Amino acid sequence: MVTIKSKREIELMREACRVAALAQQEIEKAIKPGISTFELDKIAENVIRSNGGIPAEKGYPSGIKGVPDFPGSICASVNDEVIHGIPSKKVILKAGDIVSVDLVAYKNGYNGDCARTYIVGNVPETTKKLIEVTKQAFFEGIKFAKEGNRLGDISHAIGSYVEKNGYSVVREFQGHGIGAQMHEDPGIPNYGKSGRGLRLQEGMTLAIEPMVIMGKPGILELEDGWTIISEDGSLAAHYENTVLITKNGPEILTII
Repeated sequence: MVTIKSKREIELMREACRVAALAQQEIEKAIKPGISTFELDKIAENVIRSNGGIPAEKGYPSGIKGVPDFPGSICASVNDEVIHGIPSKKVILKAGDIVSVDLVAYKNGYNGDCARTYIVGNVPETTKKLIEVTKQAFFEGIKFAKEGNRLGDISHAIGSYVEKNGYSVVREFQGHGIGAQMHEDPGIPNYGKSGRGLRLQEGMTLAIEPMVIMGKPGILELEDGWTIISEDGSLAAHYENTVLITKNGPEILTII
């Protein structure tokens, strides 16, 4: 069921989103060759907890027998890892890497969700373009995040922009509604047909998140039961914000 947030709920979400954005800001400052994804995880957890929140991804249930709950406060996905990379002391970032950090702050009963892909040291222009296109795909999508439009308008705008630039969108994973639960209805694919799907209403809060692969769209799951990689080994990028639908257009809650 899609939930329409009240003014009170929206203000609570603003605060959760502010905390999530603060955590991303501190991670961005810390990104450098030689830092581990475990250290990035601790930075995010400290920021979230010191601002009265809880890292919602920590302990998130896998729902699969034999696969442990997610151990990190962030997902840290390096290079060909698309999403859900597990932070580790053994994963040391080096110059030329890229790392996608997806995190969720839970505060006062509501969630704020955002993801960014960061470069480590110097990277080729082709890598920079992948990250830029992934970010811009989000902004192409939210041009249509207006009351009265259809969910498919957002999905189509994202997918067509990505493919126009020669990249692939991940089809097995998607954005989602967000609020009291980290994942709520509706699901938001990064591809589709305009004019289709749910009609957008004021008060909806959506986590819109292009996940883009430089090569072909195929993916694989690692044995840890969480990490998703590109099947052909090509680089992947991720960009996400929590967005509020208003009468005057979209409001991004996780940019401060």
